[in-house]
Amino acid sequence: MTDANSANPTLATRNLRMAHDHHTVIEDLSLTLSPGRVTAIVGPNGCGKSTLLHGLARVHHPAGGSVLLDGGDIHRQPSREVARRLALLPQDKDAPQGLTVRDLVGFGRHPHQDWFRPPSPEDRAAVDSALGAARLEELAERPLDTLSGGQRQRAWIAMSMAQHTPLLLLDEPTTALDLGHQIEVFELIRQLAATGRTIAMVIHDLPSACRYADHLIAMKEGAIISAGTPGEVVTRALVRDLYGVECDLLEDPATGSPLLINMRRSTDP
Repeated sequence: MTDANSANPTLATRNLRMAHDHHTVIEDLSLTLSPGRVTAIVGPNGCGKSTLLHGLARVHHPAGGSVLLDGGDIHRQPSREVARRLALLPQDKDAPQGLTVRDLVGFGRHPHQDWFRPPSPEDRAAVDSALGAARLEELAERPLDTLSGGQRQRAWIAMSMAQHTPLLLLDEPTTALDLGHQIEVFELIRQLAATGRTIAMVIHDLPSACRYADHLIAMKEGAIISAGTPGEVVTRALVRDLYGVECDLLEDPATGSPLLINMRRSTDP
């Protein structure tokens, strides 16, 4: 797998405010993604996780404050330059019927290509590398709509890999996948992180966030209430506060991260 750009760009927010239809979802939020690490954004439904991710990817324009890519306002930077440094994999994805896996992965090369020119040897090598890293070589000529959910998700991630951006944002990358396919996707994300990429993902599954992320951002009602390593962030009190769930915590013997057991609804009002 080809490494990400050696100079890892920084992605940050300063006093960010995000709103939908004049309803403020995020207010005065400042953060900096940990370079070269996997950050999981966790919290209950409606807390602003996906809104934050879309703000970071400049899909939604801030109602206040700023998103900074390498210290500059991301909305003042050329789209092609941003696309060479940052890729977003949204939760809802559409592709034309009959599109093959190789064709989809090839779309990741568009920020690096000149208009109306055929793919270069570098483009073809990047696509082949991404297919190999995602273990999709044997499925490369298959139509995307004939694959299983897990295979399709790996294909979309491979497209982001072919884009060769050092920053990758993932919105609920394992939604609707069974346990085996979830693990496949998380292990692929860890492989990407090992190449030096900075990855941020919105995820509902707190135990998986603890296991596969280096850094956690816990959100509630549009604000960050805790941030740090999984061991620093995840406490019984935080799980109760975020989800209304009681649990016991052990140390995962494989990773040293918090292991949530004996989970049950809290009886506190």
